[in-house]
Amino acid sequence: MPRPALSTEWGERLDPASPLPEYPRPQLVRGDWRSLNGPWQYAIRALRVAASDPLAVDDPAVPPADWDGEIIVPFSPETPLSGVSRTVGAGDTLWYRRALVLPRALRPGERAILHFGAVDQSCRVAVDGIEVGGHTGGYLPFALDVTAALGAGDTHDVVVAVRDVTDAAWLARGKQSSDRGGIWYTPQSGIWQSVWLEIVPRVAVDRLVLVPHLAAGVVEITVHAEAAPAGTTASVEVARAGETVATAEVVVGEPTRLSLPRPIRAWSPQDPFLYDVTVRLEEDTVTSYVGMRSFGVGSDARGVPRLLLNGEPHLPIGLLDQGYWPDGGYTAPSDAALVADIELAKRLGYTMLRKHIKVEPLRWYHHCDRLGMLVWQDAVNGGDRYRKLLVSAPAIVPALRRDDTRHAAFGRADRAGRDRFEAELAEMIEHLRSVPSISMWVPFNEAWGQFDAARIAAHVSALDPTRPVDHASGWYDQGAGDLQSLHIYFRPVRAPRRRDGRVLALTEYGGYSWPTPEHTWGADEFGYKRFSSAATLQAAILRLHDDEILPAVRDGIAALVYTQLSDVEDETNGLITYDRRVVKVDEQALRAVNDRIRAAAEGRA
Repeated sequence: MPRPALSTEWGERLDPASPLPEYPRPQLVRGDWRSLNGPWQYAIRALRVAASDPLAVDDPAVPPADWDGEIIVPFSPETPLSGVSRTVGAGDTLWYRRALVLPRALRPGERAILHFGAVDQSCRVAVDGIEVGGHTGGYLPFALDVTAALGAGDTHDVVVAVRDVTDAAWLARGKQSSDRGGIWYTPQSGIWQSVWLEIVPRVAVDRLVLVPHLAAGVVEITVHAEAAPAGTTASVEVARAGETVATAEVVVGEPTRLSLPRPIRAWSPQDPFLYDVTVRLEEDTVTSYVGMRSFGVGSDARGVPRLLLNGEPHLPIGLLDQGYWPDGGYTAPSDAALVADIELAKRLGYTMLRKHIKVEPLRWYHHCDRLGMLVWQDAVNGGDRYRKLLVSAPAIVPALRRDDTRHAAFGRADRAGRDRFEAELAEMIEHLRSVPSISMWVPFNEAWGQFDAARIAAHVSALDPTRPVDHASGWYDQGAGDLQSLHIYFRPVRAPRRRDGRVLALTEYGGYSWPTPEHTWGADEFGYKRFSSAATLQAAILRLHDDEILPAVRDGIAALVYTQLSDVEDETNGLITYDRRVVKVDEQALRAVNDRIRAAAEGRA
């Protein structure tokens, strides 16, 4: 598929033999591992199985007889950095193949675990001609024990068969669309997060859950190890700046609270301090970290409903962050590229990024943790084709109401699709539960695949009572969750008079557009208000915040999300261009206006 040439500086420096070489899972680190990123063989062939079943995937033990060429993993074949730039259709199978050499020889009782950060949408995997497992859910990780499949010799054969129907069925797809344009983007297929292999003992830490309870001064630790006999204990050590401050023996599978010595050093955007954690389970040792912070809802001194950070009212000033790259698509070209986006947001005076309809690689959350950037995490939408009037009309007529238990109207008539969404929502929460920076769950956005949002919000709160929930960001509010969530683009921003006791949040606004010459993805331009120069854009953004946002914050709006951090394809409404080469506004001027808004929320001049 032809597409305009637009690249980032990190993409231009990419080493295709070793892309994204960093350890992919910063909160569960061990030593014996090998990255499998880099050149794989690939082929795109017509689907062999029945296309009517969107979950059906071809048998990986019977790969194609010939291959189309080389693909650079973990970049989707639709992207320039993959070296392929081809589209995978709903009736295709995307095949991958590579040779695998273990980091070292397995000792008796040890296991080889093959990890995939994310594969869009469904896949099956074979090693040395034996199928070892598969996965459905294009935004979540999975791991396969391949030990029993390993044949003789040092080199092994890995084959992955992938099926991606994009929006031809109810599977989670995010903002990918087979009819891209405007706010909908080019589909991505196949492996788009890191692939790696690690060697673990027979009894190993499979998962580590760390939940801080700041007021009590404790961290709740749960060590999960499927192979551990009942009653097995693990040794846990917590350190502060290199000095051990707490130790405990915890029973595997049982949540255990470990007291930390006071004063507790709380995590915040201003002081993103992280305690180091080491867990030893028989012959396995892993390292991790935890941030001691709390999130909640309450009121300020005037009785205005507010979000709480560490027990105190705070105003999250955030940016919508799509997480797309012109050369890598869903996949950032390097770890440094992820860091650059977060550091820019901080320099501009923002304390929060709303990760929009995407689950990022764990390294992105790690950088938010260590740099001090709050995250509002969206779930990934799915469902049947959306009705354009349903999802667009409330942007113009905000008073529209609709009961989202009428599933067909929201593209959710298929029970299997609704069940799949709930399962993946719960899996996302478990996957990200220990991330210190995540401060909000957002199950639905602007009616995209929305259903039963009040029930879903209650379910999310039950799964994770430590974080608030924005149950229906934008419109078709069902009166649930912790936020009265507003998207305002086409009318002046004012705090509404009708309120219901929930926190009043402006969760999307702005979208001011300037297509920067020589830094646009294509000829089309999309934004909610268009400008012809950097000067007029900046003046309008500052005027919007001083004249509308600042008074609205004084009147009770308690959270802000500006659209958006970067341009994405046709959308030219970012504060930075899609190639991340031009910041469209003066950094000091925007930081100053954000400081004024923060002062207004705190009752300061």
